[in-house]
Amino acid sequence: MKKILSIVILLAAFLVACNKPNGFVISGKITNAGEKYLYLDELKVSSSVPVDSIKLEKDGSFEFKGKIGYPNFYLLRLNERDKKNFITLLVDTTEKITVYGDAANFAHDYIVEGSPGSTLVQELNNRLGVTKHKIDSIRSRIDAFRSLDDQTQKSKWNAELAEIKQSQIKYSINFVQKHPFSLSSVLALYQKFDDANYVIQDLQSLKVGASALNSIFPKSEHVKALYNNTQRLMAQEKNTKLQQFIAENGTNSPNITLPNANGRDISLSSLTAKVVLIQFWSARSTDSRYQNEALVELYAKYKSKGLEIYQVSIDTDRNEWLSAIEKDGLSWINVGDMKGSVSALHMYNIQTIPSNYILDGERRIVARNVIGPELDQTIGKLTR
Repeated sequence: MKKILSIVILLAAFLVACNKPNGFVISGKITNAGEKYLYLDELKVSSSVPVDSIKLEKDGSFEFKGKIGYPNFYLLRLNERDKKNFITLLVDTTEKITVYGDAANFAHDYIVEGSPGSTLVQELNNRLGVTKHKIDSIRSRIDAFRSLDDQTQKSKWNAELAEIKQSQIKYSINFVQKHPFSLSSVLALYQKFDDANYVIQDLQSLKVGASALNSIFPKSEHVKALYNNTQRLMAQEKNTKLQQFIAENGTNSPNITLPNANGRDISLSSLTAKVVLIQFWSARSTDSRYQNEALVELYAKYKSKGLEIYQVSIDTDRNEWLSAIEKDGLSWINVGDMKGSVSALHMYNIQTIPSNYILDGERRIVARNVIGPELDQTIGKLTR
């Protein structure tokens, strides 16, 4: 019995040991560094935070240990004040990483083992480093021969620059497509040719990388930043398309034609009112219903002065829509196809409900998402 109990205890201890995360280990050797200190920083979205430091052994060997819940970026630095000469590592939760380098060329000539993510990061940095070196070389020639009146030669150099950049862009995009579930893709998406120009400016690549990484590492600070930035850029792109549409169609706002409660199609372009408030709403939206109360007062105040409300429903339940119209006392134009009015939402880049646009007498968009006293004041000025 005692023997069986001992076996059970040993087995339980073994299972606990197996399930307990051991954390990561970063060790290695930096030659020609004497007995300098080596610093470990955690790389944040817009800065780095010191985590640990250690005095190198006489032979340059070192070891750091730590625990993390998901892969993260770390920096190894030889000089506490040098923010440029470092090795970037992508550390997974239980990796045993070995780094070999030399103090003379610490950031550029090193070997990393035991960390696939860190190897990808090194590949990315080396590739961009080579590209930047080629670009700087050609630009130096252009600057040196600035006074040269040889347009053929200058055109040739500019063509070389364009080709080098295009090659880097193609490589980086392919990298993201090949490694969508590696945090190294975050680095690829944020690499720059210079302070003002990102290598990847393709929104589709950003969407692919952000979506894939967010599904695997939703708690990562770097992934959150990438995902939010991508969402912002997508919204900007939609808004740009809206402005382009408006520009291509003169000063008029995009037209909407949807059926009203009686099933009769009513077009926004058919309205002759002095001012039109386009209001996107839903019978199921509490905020929409609250705003309806304010709109009833607004309509009573300015209807006789030239205000018309063109309210677009995104509902799919006709009975709920009609019931809300009756209960809220909505006496203006109310339309909706009971399929979400998707086309109208896209045309006006509607991201949240409720939302609104104000159009002046020439049907130019003069304001967007104005509520409360500001809405009253804006309508008041336009109906004078």
